Amino acid sequence: MPMPGYVFRDGQPIPDSELKQQPQGVLPGSTTDMTRVSTTTSSTMNTPTSSTTDGDHATDSHALANADHDEKGASQSSEHNGVKDLGWNEHPKEIPDLVGGLGNEELWTLIRRFNKQMYHVKATTAPLLGGLDLNIADEDEFSPDKLRANVERLYMTVIIGLMGFGKHIARLRSWREPRRTGAFAAVYSLAWIFNLLVPTVMTTIIVLIVYPPSRPILFPPAPLALVNANTGGVQSPKAGVLGSHDSATGAPEKHKGEAVEQEASNFVSGIGSIALSSATGKHGQADPEPESLTPGEGKHEQGDPDSDPLNKSVPDPTRMAMAGADAKSSAQGGTPNEHHDKTKQPMEDAMWGKMRPVMHAIGDISDGWERFANALSPTAPFPKEKPRLVLASAFVGALAVSLFTSSAMVMKGTTFVFGAGFFSDPLIWRGLDWLNRNYPDWQKLLELRNSILKGVPTNAQLTITLLRIGEANRAPLPPPPTSDQALSDKPADLDHDDVPLDASSEEIHAAIHQDPAEKEAAEAAAATTAGAEGKPKHRHGQHIIGFFKGTTKGGVETKLGVDKVRAKIGSNHAKNHLGVLPKPSEMEPPGPVDFKGRYKGSKGWINISTAAATPCVSWSKEISDGSGGAVEDTITRHDKHVAFKVPIQDIKELKKVGGLGWKAKIVVGWATGKTVADGLEIVDREGNVWKLTAIQYREELFNRLIAIGGQKWESW
Repeated sequence: MPMPGYVFRDGQPIPDSELKQQPQGVLPGSTTDMTRVSTTTSSTMNTPTSSTTDGDHATDSHALANADHDEKGASQSSEHNGVKDLGWNEHPKEIPDLVGGLGNEELWTLIRRFNKQMYHVKATTAPLLGGLDLNIADEDEFSPDKLRANVERLYMTVIIGLMGFGKHIARLRSWREPRRTGAFAAVYSLAWIFNLLVPTVMTTIIVLIVYPPSRPILFPPAPLALVNANTGGVQSPKAGVLGSHDSATGAPEKHKGEAVEQEASNFVSGIGSIALSSATGKHGQADPEPESLTPGEGKHEQGDPDSDPLNKSVPDPTRMAMAGADAKSSAQGGTPNEHHDKTKQPMEDAMWGKMRPVMHAIGDISDGWERFANALSPTAPFPKEKPRLVLASAFVGALAVSLFTSSAMVMKGTTFVFGAGFFSDPLIWRGLDWLNRNYPDWQKLLELRNSILKGVPTNAQLTITLLRIGEANRAPLPPPPTSDQALSDKPADLDHDDVPLDASSEEIHAAIHQDPAEKEAAEAAAATTAGAEGKPKHRHGQHIIGFFKGTTKGGVETKLGVDKVRAKIGSNHAKNHLGVLPKPSEMEPPGPVDFKGRYKGSKGWINISTAAATPCVSWSKEISDGSGGAVEDTITRHDKHVAFKVPIQDIKELKKVGGLGWKAKIVVGWATGKTVADGLEIVDREGNVWKLTAIQYREELFNRLIAIGGQKWESW
């Protein structure tokens, strides 16, 4: 099965705006076997090998990546020849600190979430008001998978942040920390007596912004799952053990941030399950009392290439909700036929039409939250003091006004603004029309990202800057580590003396550890269930599911076997399916220079040459020596034929594509339990499309390609 929350889209039509840019004689999706090397020098895009000054960089991100940093990590040293391998295939503990001022676990968390968020970027020549690229395009199209990714990001940033704030309020109200609560109460009372409540709040906010050491003093941190939101006291984490500090459940994790990511995935899956159950009328008035409940899960997808035989042959699971609703209506005497129901299609169209602004709104909220977080706690190499001072200056003005404003003046001003807005509609529209004619971008200038948060990155913009640092020094950042080992029930490291909760060490120890008696009872219950003492009632259902799963697996293997034959006679769809289910013996260690993948169905290697005179990406049947030099000079075997070679500064679009259609991918993952190897489309300035399939470690290849050149990227 695909990873929960994994974003993939494949087979989508190229937008009309791109079709107009295609040169004559080049069709969208076409490729060519000609070896192509650009010799033009008129490009304005900078590469890590070009000698430029800070004023010549395309964005602030490029300038920061090429700057000389005071605190340096392993990726910020350029004292080496060729491409330096910083431990792409090493154990995480053996990899040195990669970026100065940032731990490797935090870095890998950023990259892991970046991989889920980004899959389609285009180079843009439009001016950047905020100085940073990789903003979300206004014309970004809607897809359910992208909506899922945005909701997951909303959970990991906004919802988790609000949970932490709510638990801080509960701790203050509980008086379990009497000194802190008493100090807050005393300051509040004095401010109320002297009518200085608003100035006191503004002063506190300014101090928290400008002086970071004040934050743990006023709001001492505690593991999120360890605090009871109702009482403010200690509770046992919902996961049974405190395996992580920043997750709502306290679930164990192998690497920092993974527990929150899994919670976000389950959060979205739960919403989908509830929506599907509601659409199909689960547990409705006509349902009998069930013996056991099995939550359903489903989601509606748009856009699927019917020309793909394998994907077309799979039933469409997105119709489950509508079909279930029709079946329920029919069973209750309704008439679900589309010929009788004239509201069905218009309502579906209206709902899908409104989902795009909803998705953008969710993304904007998450972006704003990430920018505020990165302004309050900047990450190297971004400046540390300037964002905080700019943000605090906005509250300084509010503080000055509050000192000379009475409550009567506030009420008078509020009622005046309300009346002016209510009765001045013609004047307001004339003013807006004048602004739109004379200052077309006035609304963008008012956005926080272009005003008080100008130059402050989102997590995605921070990540691409960190990736560019490695590429600028020819030391690509290693990918986030993965492990097949089972999660440990051992609690995360926690010093009981540092937990600012009114509880003894024994109480905290009992809360963060799973009760041995409960653990033994759970193991005994599991053993009893799996034993031979009576067969479970759902045993027949498991046999039926196993039968269909085995049948489906056989059908998938047969279909992929037929594709091998069809590929030999020239079927492009069949060629794209070759190698999508790699065997464990075929898995090769990732990069950083060579990545195993297919081109037109043929096995080979994708090579990134950044140590050459012109950085290029190419494909050949043989692997290079890993130095990152010109591919023709680094291939050590007999076949030095290069199918294509594209200068990286000429790339204008990168798009992740699925190895299979989304329906087929779900079914294949369920039936075989294997990971599908996906692909990547590369589009150059002339409109040529180079499609690579069955790429092992596609995310790492994508990250290297977007970080090497001097393009200003836009997320689609």
